[in-house]
Amino acid sequence: MAIDREAVLAALKKISDPVAGTDIVGSGVVRALNVSDAGAVRFVLEIPPQHSAAYETAKAEAEAALGALEGVTAVSIVMTGHTEKAPPDLRPQRPAEPKGPQKIPGIAHIVAIASGKGGVGKSTVAANLACALAQMGRRVGLLDADVYGPSQPRMLGVSGRPASPDGKTILPLRNHGVTMMSIGLMTNEDQAVVWRGPMLMGALQQMLTQVQWGALDVLLVDLPPGTGDVQMTLSQKAQVDGAVIVSTPQDVALLDARKGIDMFRQLNVPILGMIENMSTHICSQCGHEEHVFGHGGVAAEAAKLGVPLLAEVPLDLQIRLAADGGAPIAVSQPDSAQAKAFEQVARSLVEAGVA
Repeated sequence: MAIDREAVLAALKKISDPVAGTDIVGSGVVRALNVSDAGAVRFVLEIPPQHSAAYETAKAEAEAALGALEGVTAVSIVMTGHTEKAPPDLRPQRPAEPKGPQKIPGIAHIVAIASGKGGVGKSTVAANLACALAQMGRRVGLLDADVYGPSQPRMLGVSGRPASPDGKTILPLRNHGVTMMSIGLMTNEDQAVVWRGPMLMGALQQMLTQVQWGALDVLLVDLPPGTGDVQMTLSQKAQVDGAVIVSTPQDVALLDARKGIDMFRQLNVPILGMIENMSTHICSQCGHEEHVFGHGGVAAEAAKLGVPLLAEVPLDLQIRLAADGGAPIAVSQPDSAQAKAFEQVARSLVEAGVA
């Protein structure tokens, strides 16, 4: 049986706060509590750094208490500190922050490109969609938020490190009419990004607010697969106009796509539609059509969930070659049938008023 949030809070209220003299929930050090459908419990213990040693015991007790609960499959607790500026006998006061998602200056709309599962071609769709919108005269930005697997620099044919004239503002790079920023531009191509959740969230906020995007009609955000920290931070910090869900018609991919849709609905982000990628394959030699990953699964799922099916994109060698070559097929072969699928999605977003 799945664990619910109230049961987790009840267990945490039994853990004493070694500094405040109350429980860790009542003292307010438990932040960003997330309980997944699969029973994974994640939260942050935000503590004064000078008391980190004292809170190690509380952290261990919380891990043991939650691990003993029926329905809990995993427990992840991150301790992070903040500088205490108030007198020792007063609770630390932080500057007031804007409540709820905020508009990013200069950006008219933000659209998330997401998938529940990796390997379904989400980044390829994002790159081609950005180029298709740019060819329609839209001012387009593409934020590669897939921090662990940034692929947009390669797909858009962009290299070099972004400049920062004042050490604070980052100047993005541009190609094919698309303004692009990626963590992949800050690291070597074969260098792994080994970060925990708080570092991911900080990097995303920097790329949203410290990059000089200029005036954009739409910023597409290529999200990592799954339902984790990056998705939550984006939806909670920025005003996202909607999400496009990419999936193959395979049952395993659709299982995870449903979870992605449910996450966005919980975060009050509208679902703009679904894209069936690798929908069909036509042999270049004989013309035989076959459905390698099945066919129609995404259309059926979209109808079941009451969201539009935006396009069925074929499994095609030219799409892959164009992306690997740094010129997405929407740019290199704009009149091809493959490119028309991405143009169809672009027109749908324009008609929906989000691009």
